[in-house]
Amino acid sequence: MTERPVLDPSELATVDLNAAAIHAEFDLSEVWRYLRTNHPLYWHRPVGTNPGFWVVTRHADAMQVYRDSQRFTSTSGNVLETLLEGGDSATGLMLAVTDGPRHGEVRRIIAGALSSANLDRLAARIDAQVRELVARAVDDDECDLGRDIAAQVPMVTICDLLAVPDEDRPYVHRLASSSVSSHVPAHTKTDAWTAKNEILGYFLALAERRRGEPGDDLVSALANARVRGQLLAIEEVVFNCYSLILGGDETTRLAMTGGVHALVENPDQWRAFRDGDVGVTAAVEEILRWTTPSRHLGRLATEPVEISGGRVAAKDIVTIWLASANFDEREFEQAESFRLGRDPNRHLTFAYGPHFCLGAKLARIQLGATLTALRDMVVGIELTGAPQWVYSNFIGGTFGLPVALIAAPSRTS
Repeated sequence: MTERPVLDPSELATVDLNAAAIHAEFDLSEVWRYLRTNHPLYWHRPVGTNPGFWVVTRHADAMQVYRDSQRFTSTSGNVLETLLEGGDSATGLMLAVTDGPRHGEVRRIIAGALSSANLDRLAARIDAQVRELVARAVDDDECDLGRDIAAQVPMVTICDLLAVPDEDRPYVHRLASSSVSSHVPAHTKTDAWTAKNEILGYFLALAERRRGEPGDDLVSALANARVRGQLLAIEEVVFNCYSLILGGDETTRLAMTGGVHALVENPDQWRAFRDGDVGVTAAVEEILRWTTPSRHLGRLATEPVEISGGRVAAKDIVTIWLASANFDEREFEQAESFRLGRDPNRHLTFAYGPHFCLGAKLARIQLGATLTALRDMVVGIELTGAPQWVYSNFIGGTFGLPVALIAAPSRTS
């Protein structure tokens, strides 16, 4: 199988971390290791019309930035795409790019719909869906795990929560994927913006309908919620629906696919899991760390601040690279090894602090259901083609994974 070349740190001066192709076509692990050791706060040069920005690569420094929403704000954008453009049109409307009291008020509305009790009720349905998908894949000679299993589970779940009509789901999935990443390098910024505008338009129409005819779903909860006696602006409802689709679909899909890829590449870990030497909960956490579907998050410094011995000026862009922090040798023993029983495992895949991912429990339920189904129904996983990597600087991992799933003896007898 074709392996991605490891990018040599000596090429760092010419690398543009904003370029999607770098993350899809190269293994950056040596670059991250070099930066963590030698330049934990690294100044990334301006490229073209884009300004320069700071690169944070260590776990402890990432935690420092995440904890401090006063000196590191999300309101100017939380990813390179918007920060380099000078701002985000969703500021103050979408939870991810809102700070202060408004963030807490809207977060409570969404958290109520994603409560543990509500998600626990979804767990049995998710488990049944995953088992059906795995059984179908086992019966076929081979499948693309990313397309046939991983792409199905999170999209069905988040669309159920939002009550997206069945006939609209393929359309919503296509737009969500295209708005933040691509399966091909030719995908342009215009393509991404077109997809984003289409999905925002879709949720605008849906939210307006639900405001008049509410149901028992997350869109209705947002569309009819009142904060300080006032309904949320319809734009606020729409942007948060868009955020929920992205968070509930893309990252979980990539974690599932990348997790199975890791199991194929580490057969000793697959055996340990199948034999019961490692539990599902620990295995889920290591897959979340290992795959790190969200490559980076960004903030804007509101005042001068020191990070790892370096000085960040007010209004500087600061990017936290989870793809590096989750492999920091200072935090994780044998960080470059895939160890399902890793404990402790304080990964930052769901971020930290005020913007900790609201969908974390849902993602864990879905990953746990997938791992459990594979453990119970599959004895072997064989790679039958080259993994395919997503083109994006924001989300990353394998979206395509051709495999043959070999049925466990108890299933074939």
